[in-house]
Amino acid sequence: MRVLGVVPARGGSRGVPRKNIRLLGGKPLLWYTAQAARQAQRLTRIVLSTDDEEIAEIGRRSGLEVPFLRPQDLARDDTPMLPVVRHALEFVEAGGEPYDAVCLLQPTNPLREPQDIDGCIQLLWETRADAVITTLPVPYEYNPHWVYFTEPDGRLRLSTGEAAPIPARQALPPAVHREGSVYVSRRANIVEHGTLYGSHLVGYPIHPSRSINIDGPDDWALAERLVSLFGAPLVAG
Repeated sequence: MRVLGVVPARGGSRGVPRKNIRLLGGKPLLWYTAQAARQAQRLTRIVLSTDDEEIAEIGRRSGLEVPFLRPQDLARDDTPMLPVVRHALEFVEAGGEPYDAVCLLQPTNPLREPQDIDGCIQLLWETRADAVITTLPVPYEYNPHWVYFTEPDGRLRLSTGEAAPIPARQALPPAVHREGSVYVSRRANIVEHGTLYGSHLVGYPIHPSRSINIDGPDDWALAERLVSLFGAPLVAG
């Protein structure tokens, strides 16, 4: 299976300005994802998708390939991830390199490890799923069978659509949520069906200690503490 690794890192960032190249534990944030991708065994090629030349240069120094600069219309605050991934895939395939799947690796999840990437790709192959994503368990108090939506008139509606909640915690079915470190999606999903997920989606459980998504200053502070406590998850490269 030929898998293209795509690392998206645009220049704009509101929560933490220039966060993709800000130093975390003495290394640019982007470096952590670059090292995990480079040490993974199942990625055929890894490219950085950025609109920013400074990020591109740091990406190159971190070992990433930068075969293009992303168009500005794909680097806005409200740009969905799907067209960014599709642009990268179509660019490299235009050079005569076909791929079976794409692995999306966002720099804002710096604590993933190479085995997380390889495990997701292996799971995609073994299950013949359309896509695999990393997941974390949902705490029982937030299980969909206990979560309500508030209607415009103030009434509460169970998120499952059922008339009444499951009464006992022990009877709740396990639930997981999207974790964000790794997305692996088959080419057909992206190019033909316009989705990263497809209809057959499988979850790859990741340990909570390796999970953080840096969106704002509080997340950055937590990431600093984790790296300080445990060291950089990867030191090679």
